[in-house]
Amino acid sequence: MARVPAAVQHVLAEVMNPIRNAPRALIHRHRTSRTSTAVELAPRPRPRSSPWTRAAGLVSVVLLGAWLGLLVVGDVRVPVGPMDTTMTLRPSVSGGTKINVSPLGALRLDSHVAPVRLDVNVDQLDPERATALVDHPERLSGLQDEVARDVERGTLDLAVRSCVAVVTGATALGLAVYRRPRRALAAGGLALTLLVASGGTAYATWNPDSVLEPKFSGLLSSAPSLVGDARSIVTEFDVYQKELARLVTNVTKLYDATSTLPAYQPDPTTIRVLHVSDIHLNPASWKIIASLVEQYQVNVIVDSGDTMDHGTAAENGFLDPIEDLGAPYVWVRGNHDSRVTQKYLQGLENVHVLDDGRARTVAGLRFAGIGDPQYTPDRSKPDGAEASQELAGARLASALRDQRAAGTPVDIAVAHEPSAAREVDGEVPLVLAGHLHREDMEVMEYGTRLRIEGSTGGSGLRAVEGEYPDPIQASILYFDRDSRRLQAWDEIELGGLGLTTAEVSRHLPKENQPGATPSPTGSGPSSTASTPTPTAPSPSSP
Repeated sequence: MARVPAAVQHVLAEVMNPIRNAPRALIHRHRTSRTSTAVELAPRPRPRSSPWTRAAGLVSVVLLGAWLGLLVVGDVRVPVGPMDTTMTLRPSVSGGTKINVSPLGALRLDSHVAPVRLDVNVDQLDPERATALVDHPERLSGLQDEVARDVERGTLDLAVRSCVAVVTGATALGLAVYRRPRRALAAGGLALTLLVASGGTAYATWNPDSVLEPKFSGLLSSAPSLVGDARSIVTEFDVYQKELARLVTNVTKLYDATSTLPAYQPDPTTIRVLHVSDIHLNPASWKIIASLVEQYQVNVIVDSGDTMDHGTAAENGFLDPIEDLGAPYVWVRGNHDSRVTQKYLQGLENVHVLDDGRARTVAGLRFAGIGDPQYTPDRSKPDGAEASQELAGARLASALRDQRAAGTPVDIAVAHEPSAAREVDGEVPLVLAGHLHREDMEVMEYGTRLRIEGSTGGSGLRAVEGEYPDPIQASILYFDRDSRRLQAWDEIELGGLGLTTAEVSRHLPKENQPGATPSPTGSGPSSTASTPTPTAPSPSSP
């Protein structure tokens, strides 16, 4: 074989090497290209959120879900004594217990410190249990033990329901937000942990003495006078037990009265008038009036006089709360109210002073009135007092006739003393008065209805003069907006100093009772829907 020169071999190597290495280069290039493409197609890792952010989000989901769970299924109906109640747990900053006793108001107890509050709503009276309690008064001695057992049973049931509601709500919301079962279970577990911790905190801070220092609102704001202070409760527990039983019995009577009221149901267009009288400087009256305005949605308040006791300028500051009662205030002067008092009231916002028969339209009703012609803060009876009252009433009747002749008839006349009010018989459908410190209603000879209000101040400083303290009385009058005639009225009576009574009775004019023939002015008062308590005899000269 011929030898190939070295130079030729070198040239051939230079030519053949690229050809032999081409497949390897292609394979290497393909692998590199595939790797780079895969790297480009792979998702870039997301930046991880802060652990504190994730924890805050989880806690927010747990709290919202727990709250929603409590709203949906977190309450329980429990019979407590003669009442049907609803117990509910609610998120709260300060904790405690709130007991709602409609329509009397509410009381709060600083029973515990925890992020949950126990709400107890007194819904209605159970007729069978209430009848058994009234028919067997000996059961009152064990009433507080029965109530305690009912509350304990209801609280235990509520705790179980709340655990289920809180865990279910937090788990469901966690699953909806995170869509991961493990996260949802974590939310439910955290909710259960928080609820147990709240329960432990409430148990550790439980204050059984909180019942001795309740905070009252609404008409119950006068409740401390019913049972005395904490010291008397501790040292005279037997007396307190009897008073508590009396209070429960009277609340039972209140619910029994309201559940058997006649069938009149005021609609939203009904005009509601709150009639008060003879407050006599009792500051508690303003709270009671404000509560009635709110609860009965009163359109206008009518005060038939004796708001003051001596009518001096020093007493004028007592009248300032009238501006904040939430309804227009129509007022006439009584024999304990001076011209100084009247001038001060004329300067207050939302007050309408009636005198000399001048008419005012307030809340859709037309009022006219006349101030008491006598100013007797010493309760004296000057000669000719009755004749002056009749003369004032005659002046008011003349003004009413002039209004009717002018085509602007008056719907309601107002005078302080009934002797003056009787002079307008036949000139107006309704006349309001006070002075006697006791309620009364009659239809006079010529068809005018006379409504006499009791003392909304419980006779003020005169409350303890008689054998029994005077009750606090007021009434709600319901008027048809079109005819502006009286459709019904509620008499409201609260026990006087030291008494534990609260009664509401509904009355209908005879023409509004079932089966009656309507008449333009009515012909007499209806029977009461509840048995009124005996009232104290009024002072000889209010």
